[in-house]
Order: sequence, then structure tokens, then C-alpha cells
Amino acid sequence: MSLFKARDWWSTVLGEKEEFDQGCLCLADVDNTGNGQDKVIVGSFMGYLRIFNPHPVKTGDGAQAEDLLLEVHLRDPILQVEVGKFVSGTEMLHLAVLHSRKLCVYSVSGSLGNVEHGTQYQIKLMYEHNLQRTACNMTYGSFGGVKGRDLICIQSMDGMLMVFEQESYAFGRFLPGSLLPGPLAYSSRTDSFITVSSCRQVESYKYQVLAFATDADKRQETEQQKLGSGKRLVVDWTLNIGEQALDICIVSFNQSASSVFVLGERNFFCLKDNGQIRFMKKLDCSPSCFLPYCSVSEGTINTLIGNHNNMLHVYQDVTLKWATQLPHIPVAVRVGCLHDLKGVIVTLSDDGHLQCSYLGTDPSLFQAPKVESRELNYDELDIELKELQKIIKDVNKSQGVWPMTEREDDLKVSAMVSPNFDSVSQSTDVEVGADLVPSVTVKVTLQNRVTLQKIRLSVYVQPPLVLTCDQFTFEFMDRNPEGIPRVNQCKFRLPLKLICLPGQPSKTASHKLTIDTNKSPVSLLSLFPGFANQSEDDQVNVMGFRFLGGSRVTLLASKTSQRYRIQSEQFEDLWLITNELIIRLQEYFEKQGIKDFACSFSGSMPLQEYFELIDHHFELRINGEKLEELLSERAVQFRAIQRRLLTRFKDKTPAPLQHLDTLLDGTYKQVIALADAVEENQDNLFQSFTRLKSATHLVILLIGLWQKLSADQIAILEAAFLPLQQDTQELGWEETVDAAISHLLKTCLSKSSKEQALNLSSQLSIPKDTSRLKKHITLLCDRLAKGGRLCLSTDAAVPQTMVMPGGCAMIPESDLEERSVEQDSTELFTNHKHLIVETPMPEVSPLQGVSE
Repeated sequence: MSLFKARDWWSTVLGEKEEFDQGCLCLADVDNTGNGQDKVIVGSFMGYLRIFNPHPVKTGDGAQAEDLLLEVHLRDPILQVEVGKFVSGTEMLHLAVLHSRKLCVYSVSGSLGNVEHGTQYQIKLMYEHNLQRTACNMTYGSFGGVKGRDLICIQSMDGMLMVFEQESYAFGRFLPGSLLPGPLAYSSRTDSFITVSSCRQVESYKYQVLAFATDADKRQETEQQKLGSGKRLVVDWTLNIGEQALDICIVSFNQSASSVFVLGERNFFCLKDNGQIRFMKKLDCSPSCFLPYCSVSEGTINTLIGNHNNMLHVYQDVTLKWATQLPHIPVAVRVGCLHDLKGVIVTLSDDGHLQCSYLGTDPSLFQAPKVESRELNYDELDIELKELQKIIKDVNKSQGVWPMTEREDDLKVSAMVSPNFDSVSQSTDVEVGADLVPSVTVKVTLQNRVTLQKIRLSVYVQPPLVLTCDQFTFEFMDRNPEGIPRVNQCKFRLPLKLICLPGQPSKTASHKLTIDTNKSPVSLLSLFPGFANQSEDDQVNVMGFRFLGGSRVTLLASKTSQRYRIQSEQFEDLWLITNELIIRLQEYFEKQGIKDFACSFSGSMPLQEYFELIDHHFELRINGEKLEELLSERAVQFRAIQRRLLTRFKDKTPAPLQHLDTLLDGTYKQVIALADAVEENQDNLFQSFTRLKSATHLVILLIGLWQKLSADQIAILEAAFLPLQQDTQELGWEETVDAAISHLLKTCLSKSSKEQALNLSSQLSIPKDTSRLKKHITLLCDRLAKGGRLCLSTDAAVPQTMVMPGGCAMIPESDLEERSVEQDSTELFTNHKHLIVETPMPEVSPLQGVSE
């Protein structure tokens, strides 16, 4: 049982598909019993009036038949219900019901039945007023200081206040400048009406001013004022709160002081009688209703505030004293005395959930039994603890965090890519250069063996590929009895033609790679059907590819040796075709039944071209940081000029602007230009990061072929070089990759135990330049060439002394040696030039299905 949950004392649901609002709830001794017990009066927009007298047998009981004292259908929608002294000649309480075009006052009475069914209640219409204008809300009180009776003021939808002195109509006045009606309340201490206008300011009007102002029944104040009849309606005071108000409530400490509470959309305000702010509180959640009341602490006020998160907060002035959970969103809240229980909180939702609750907890009657004291054998406990630790360790070694059982087959995820493009592309109105962007359909099949509660399917592809829908949720399955979330993954390859078209081969290129194999060359027509031009020669040894956007890649197969060459004008363009070539070669030889096929790379590692892409990406990050700083400075300057101008305009004695308007216009143009520059730089940074990721994939692929790394070692490289799916100014690629590579160099690739003892910084920040990162990447390749082995366990890190083929210089012991290694490495890892297709594509995309 939660301490911060409202205790349900009594509750019921009113009608079916009825609607309610904040004026539909009232608590009062409407039948004049005089015992101090309130009744719950509820009216609905469907015209039903209900009166309840809750008296549950035990806490949490629902409504019984005898709890409903009265239910009557009044036909017209009920906007508001209030209880007061509304009938002349008596001080008995009567019920006022406001309809859209009518005000009715009823007496509620109960008569003792002749049989055992109990007291019968009925209402009697005392009088009614037909309204000439559509009503919005009403308030009541002793207007003008009258004694022993209450007068009623109704606000119409067009901003007219209509005052009724019980059975007779007194007068009507239009509020000046009224556009939309706001909440309305009456302050008896100042004898004034307080409302919030459509200008978002609190306004106070004296009753005496309203009474002697020009008659506004026909809304012709201006003409009558010209004729000299009546007085002009003048507001007593105003306060701009800058937001629309939901409700107004007046709370009096005593006869000498009172407070005006205004509930806004984001704040609630406490005002003095003269409109000065006593205090205000910014709310964390969107409020729905409130109720201020006097606190037990002298000089403070408690406020109940309901919000749209099903919460009811209790504030003492601006301090949150309590928060409690409700089963619904309250639109009205009242506090009363029900069935000799004081301080019952009554809440009403817009769909008719009426609940009487209280705060705190119920006393627990459970008493823990006494435990028999016995001496503990610590030796036996120590032996048992060691056995349990051994079992836990064995289980973690064999199964990992999640249990690996036959339940892997509980949910199967499979994906099938359509062999043909969609007849009508889903990428409507999207073109890359002169090429139309095609689309392909992927069919995902889910098969479950056991009953599951919920399945969430997430599909992910790397930019610039996009999905028509990437999230699917299936709610129709039953609850899983164990409630353990499980994850299943499925990877699928998209067709190369989705982003690549046949193109003319190029004889020359700036960047070239050669992949060696241990088998005879295969016809490129067999590997890439549909990409070769028409030729009589079946042994096609050259093929051209053109990416969407215009970049070209050429693939050549040697006729005499077992080599393939990939060449392009941009370095990063090489990755996709190189990766696709290796995958298709492996698939080709697997179909032939050949299992010893292998690829290798014996050329020099193209680190210089890779470093140029890193520098370009880092330069854009630095440029973006500078542009954002300039934009922030200009925005501060723009706001300062605005404040200066506003002060000049508000000054009663006009002063010269001193070219502030010219300065404002120039600063505005600078802000717009800087914002455009920031946006353009972000677009360039996104494209640069995409090119960098493609080049990183290529470097990882070449390192794997160069050192014949296993799949686990390649996965470690990918985790180190590609840790981010999105690049931001707060956490960028350079510092993240540098930290990951530094960790590898100080653990599994460390040269001595002294390096393993070094600690890395726990805080990542943008570096000053990329020299440190490039040095660490060079050292990583150098130590892999020396026989280093990538692993996640530091126990496997041993000094590397064995030199592998294609080795590098000695691993340095100091910074001076590191600088010399950098010079040697530039000669060892040489290659060509740089850059990628504007849309580098991953050919293997993960698909995840999460089931709960």
C-alpha cells in the first residue's frame, strides 16, 4: 500500500457517457438538516442533477442505492451548481442551477416515508430567470453589503455581467474590451468582482461602480456616454499574469485580510486585495483544478492542485507538502464533512468518476511473530556462502546475464526482402540529383511458441536510408506469467540496386585498393548480375557502379592473378563495393562447396586519406561551436536592445530612440544570418559524419583482412571506432573514439604492466585538435602489426614481442619515441586521396524485436 496514494473512502461512476466540468460539483448542507453534514451535489452537461449522502459500511465501498438521495433530469445542460441564501424572506439554503439560457433556484427537502424505505427527497422550483444571453458561469455573495441573503451574478459568453437580487433582475453591465469570458469570483471584503480577461490580465470591478455605471443591456455604452447618461465602467485594478486562467478563488483569513488565488496554465498566483502579488508558484505539470483553504499554520494558506498526471498536490503557500495519486484526472475538487468525517477530499473527473478520499495510510493490524533465538554456526554459514558464490559464478560463466535456455525459440523473427522494387516508390517527391529514389518492401514475420504479453518491433537502418515506419507494437497477446523481457534480433541485407546503378567503368581514379584471394578470379557478371553492360564475353573483368547522386566506383578482376581492384575518385566510396564484393565471393564459393576460400589485404594501410576525413569532420565541429557562440551573443544583444526600446516606449515622457531601432534591425539580420549558417553547418556536419562512418567501415575491413582478425576481434574494433549512431557537439566522435582506442592500448594492446596501470579520464570533452587521436590510431595499427591480440579481458594482455608480416616500427617507450614512430608510420601507411558517396549505405541492417 503506497503512502502517496489517495485512500478511497467512497466512489461511484455517474451515468454513461456524461460530461462534467469544474462548476458541476458542490458540497453543502443543501437540505438544511443543521447537523453540519455536507451533501454532494453533481450536475452534468446531459442535464442530470444528483445529490449523494455517502456513508460506506467500510472504507473503499462503492455507492449503495441509499447513498443517492435524489436524481432528476432537468433536460437542459447544467453548467454550474451553487448553494446559498437565494430566496427572499428566509435564510434557509437553496440550490441554484445554471443552464445555458436559464437560472433556476430549487429547495431540497426530505420527508419521512410511511414504509421502511426511509426518507424521500424532492426538489421544488422556487423561481427561475430566463436569460437573454448565453451563460458561461456565475458567482454569488452579499453584494453591496446586504445582510442575510445572497445575490447572484451571471457572466454571459459575450462578457456581460447580469446581477439578480433573488427573484428580481437588477441590472446588466458589459465588461470593457471583453472578448472571451474568464473565471469569475466575488470578494466580500472589498465588495468587488474579480475575473481574468482575454488579455490575460486579472481585473477587479467594484460592485458600486457596476451598479451606477451606464446600463449595458443593449451594449451601447459609447453612445449613451456621449449623451451624458450614466457613468463609465472603470476597472478598480489590473494585473497582467501572461497566461490564461483556469479558475479563481477568494480565501479570507479574517475580516481584515483576504487573498485572491488565480490558477493559470503553468503557474498559480496569490494576490492581495489591491492586486499586488503576494507570491506565485511555477507548476511542474499542467493543472486541471485547484482549491485554496486556510491552513492550521497562522498566516499561511494550503492549496489543493490537481493535474493531468492523475496527481493531487498539497501546497502550503509555495512549498509542496504532499503529493498523492488519484485514479483519474480531476476537473473539480472540494473538501467537506461527510458522515462525521472531516476533511474528506471529493474529486470529479470529466467522464463522471466521483470519489471521496483521504490522505495518509490505514493502520496495519499485522504483527510479526517472534523469532526463536538460536545460536548461529558461523563456520557452516561461511561454507554455505562459498558454495552459493561458486554456483553463481558458474552460472554467469556459462549463461551470462540472461538465461540461455531452449526459450530462444519462444519468439522467432525473420525478414524477407522483396526481389523487386515497389512499382510506386514510397519516397514521393524525393530526388538525388537527376535520379529518382526507389523503395523496396521488407516482410517481417514473427512466430511465437508461448503466450506473450507485448511485442515491440524496432527496425533500424543507417542514414541516409529511411523507413516508412520503424516502430510496431502488438498489444493483443496475453500476459507473460514470468514477466521477463527478452530480445531477439534479425539482420537482413538490402539489394545493392537500392542505392547503386550500373555505370561506365573508369580507367583512372585517385584511390585504389587491391584485394587478394586464394582462388581463381570469378566472372563479375556472376557476382553482380544486372550491373554489367551487354557483352558477348561471359568473362566480364571490369564493371562500373554509379551511386545515387553521381559518385562512381570501378571494379576490376585480374585475368592472370587472383586479385580484385576497387577504385574511385573518393576514398569513402570504396567501402560499400569492397564489402559487397567480399560477401558475394564468400557466398559464391560456399555454393560451390569450397570452404577454404579467404581474402587478404597486403597493401599499405590508407591512414592518410582516413585522417583527412577526420580533420574535415573535426573542423566542421569547431566551426559549429563558434557559430553557436556567436549566435548566443547576438541573441543576448537582441534581447537587451528590445528591453531598452520597451523601456523607452513605456516612458511617459518620450525620449529619442538614439538609433536603437536601427541597431535592433541590424542585430535581427545578424541573428537570422547566423541561424542559417548554423543550420547549413549542421547539414554539412551530418554529411561529413556519414562519410567518416563509411571510411571507418573500410578501415576496419582492411585491418581485418590485413591481420586476419576473427569475428570477435572485428566486433571489438567496430565498438571502438563506431560507438555513436549520431554525432553531437556535447559528445562527438573524436573524443569517444580516442577514449576507446586509448583503453585498448592500455589493456589488451599494452606493451607493459606499467601502461595497464594508467587511468583514463572519466570525462569526455571536445579536444583541441586531432593529433592525439591520429597518433593513437597509428599506434593501434602498429601494435596489431606486432602481433597484438584484441580481447576484452585484461588478463590476456601480455608484452608483444613477435613481429608479424608487414610489420611496423618498434612500439615507443616515451613521447619522443612516439613522435619518431609517427614519422615512420607515414611512410609505412601511405596511399591515395580521399572522400565518399554522398549516401554511403550499410548493406547489413539490424532488426530488433523486443518482447515483454
